[in-house]
Amino acid sequence: MAIKQDYYEVLGLPRNASDEEIKRAFRKLAKLYHPDRNREPGAEEKFKEINEAYQVLSDPEKRRRYDRYGRVDVAEGFPDFGFGGLGDIFESFFGGFSTPFGRTAQRVSQRGDSLQSHLTLSFKEAVFGCSKEVEIQRIEFCPSCHGIGSEPGTNPATCPDCRGTGQVRRVQQSIFGRFTHITTCSRCGGSGTVISNPCSQCQGRGRIKVKRKVMVKIPAGVDEGYRLRLDGEGSAGLYGGPPGDLYVAFSVKPHNLFHRDGSDILYELPINFAQAALGGEVRVPSLDGKVDLKIPPGTQNGKTFRFKDKGISHVDGKGRGDLLVKLSVITPQHLDKNQRHLFEELAKVLPWTEPPLDI
Repeated sequence: MAIKQDYYEVLGLPRNASDEEIKRAFRKLAKLYHPDRNREPGAEEKFKEINEAYQVLSDPEKRRRYDRYGRVDVAEGFPDFGFGGLGDIFESFFGGFSTPFGRTAQRVSQRGDSLQSHLTLSFKEAVFGCSKEVEIQRIEFCPSCHGIGSEPGTNPATCPDCRGTGQVRRVQQSIFGRFTHITTCSRCGGSGTVISNPCSQCQGRGRIKVKRKVMVKIPAGVDEGYRLRLDGEGSAGLYGGPPGDLYVAFSVKPHNLFHRDGSDILYELPINFAQAALGGEVRVPSLDGKVDLKIPPGTQNGKTFRFKDKGISHVDGKGRGDLLVKLSVITPQHLDKNQRHLFEELAKVLPWTEPPLDI
């Protein structure tokens, strides 16, 4: 195989480097460029060059031929150092183990599962806020054994296999030094204890599923699809971890008078021709009671009036939306004799609009 680069340069070594210096250089570079640790472009090719250089320079005969002829045939793959292959070697570097640097694997606390629920609110409940109960099922610590898992009056025993650590250690010697492989204890499942007399209520699990009613304080202004988070109302955590949260989503029923648009509310006010033409004053409903609306003479259909700060409160409590009153001029469909006569007389004095016929 033709060499692509000087093997000594690949490992960053002088040509008179000792065997121990070669091992140290390889170990440092292999950890830096291994594909499982380095995802940058070119890292895998660099790692292959490092591997190839080490195969040659770590073997006395191959190194002698390389120093003399400048090349040597190198078998593909990683040399067998008794680990069972490349994956096992770098599992020793980067997996669950303790190294000469003092790293140790430890059981990590876990946050409890978060839960979701749903509530349907009336328009008024959503606008003004309220308190409602929601029923949920969640995981809690067993009230009988208080999460220990052992029948009351008894205690779990220390696991004889791992001596309470929850981990089993296996020491192995390699070219990289002395490594201690750590795996979860199969007997106790990593808890460090074994239960000989399980709790009858939770069967030794330490946790049970229960139904709970949780009071939800709903702020004023929530809308369709809004989600409220209740901290710590989810399932219990593991190994001292905090409980999860409860998320409550809302649906809101429509109102018979008001239409909601964010924090604004829209009310459509029907008026007749006379009110639109002559103007006048009417009272319209709002969230705070009735308000007076002055209709100017000659108001057209669809005209919208805005009442500032008469809408819905923002959920954060900072301000309110507006009340929008839209006028809808109603055309009468049924006229009595007197009404028809009045409209006929009015039609005689009002201008009649003819559409253009020429295009």
